[in-house]
Amino acid sequence: MSDLFTPQGGWRVRIKDNSGGAEDGISEEIGGFPTIMQANEFARRYVRDSVELCRAPGLAGRDVIEAWFAFGEDAEVVDAGDVGWTSGASIAAFADTPATRDERNWRSLDPRQDADEEDEE
Repeated sequence: MSDLFTPQGGWRVRIKDNSGGAEDGISEEIGGFPTIMQANEFARRYVRDSVELCRAPGLAGRDVIEAWFAFGEDAEVVDAGDVGWTSGASIAAFADTPATRDERNWRSLDPRQDADEEDEE
């Protein structure tokens, strides 16, 4: 799958509430990503930020993961198959190493901000 075959309306990222507070665990879907690379990076940064929100001073990596599975949010690129980013391969590294501000900045990639800017014009 390549960006040549971008779904109509763009790629979508599904946000899943690990605490189980949302129906089917899905809290929202964000659409309109023009490339799979942007959708993947958004999902990665979103999860990275969620892990950091679960990090408390002095917690070991395994404790951060436990807190994230109890209270955090996961993200996945919808219908992307093997080219879609998933947290499984990254979550341990995220828990072991605190993120920089840039690694957490999913907002800069959020296609909803483009729509908000268009509404203001």
